[in-house]
Amino acid sequence: MRTSSPAVAAVFEPVQTATTFEETVERLGTAIRLGLLEPGARLPPERDLAEQLGIARSTLRQALTALTESGHLIAMRGRGGGTFVAAAPPLTESTRVELEGGHWRELLDYRVAVEIGSVVLAAERATAGDLARLGDHVAAMKEVGDFSVYRRADVFFHLGVAEAAGSARLLAAMTEIQGQMGELIAHIAHPAPVLQQSNAQHAQLVRALERRDAWAAAQIVREHLEGTERILVGLLR
Repeated sequence: MRTSSPAVAAVFEPVQTATTFEETVERLGTAIRLGLLEPGARLPPERDLAEQLGIARSTLRQALTALTESGHLIAMRGRGGGTFVAAAPPLTESTRVELEGGHWRELLDYRVAVEIGSVVLAAERATAGDLARLGDHVAAMKEVGDFSVYRRADVFFHLGVAEAAGSARLLAAMTEIQGQMGELIAHIAHPAPVLQQSNAQHAQLVRALERRDAWAAAQIVREHLEGTERILVGLLR
């Protein structure tokens, strides 16, 4: 489990809303789909996890049962037992993003605001370690033959930008967006040249962050997102 990552730490922050069961299922399910909780990762013991999330153990059990029944988690008894992320968990949401009524357009607009805000702050705050990790994700995305591998590295890249921004709220928003974008991106073909161009923009963004050039970083991100938007507009409007 990526325990050192702020994105993973955010998964286990206290649940704030009144709908604790629903939010717990959503938060853990999204973390599994995005790969923040990796296949085979063991969740903290039930007592500890309930305390971390700030919810009743009965509520946690209900959420874990729901995620087990959906195939996201498996429960093992006996020595070495516990609750583990499934080896091959579902990677899409059980309820698809609504494609009618303009909901997808609002999601894309929200993404622009969060992504640009993140890179502006990352240009000011990114550490050498942050930049090195972003570079590692760019290197991982050079292999475009398997889109599932590319997409996982792409998710980590964008979450990494939000981590570099040093804002817990932006990181939570980016995690939400990446979870929902997976459903929209499923409607798009992924030819190798398109993925290579997209990753070239990732590399350009890292260089802009290294220069602390917030203006250039924002422009690169806007252009990067615009390509996806144009394809979706053509398909969904």
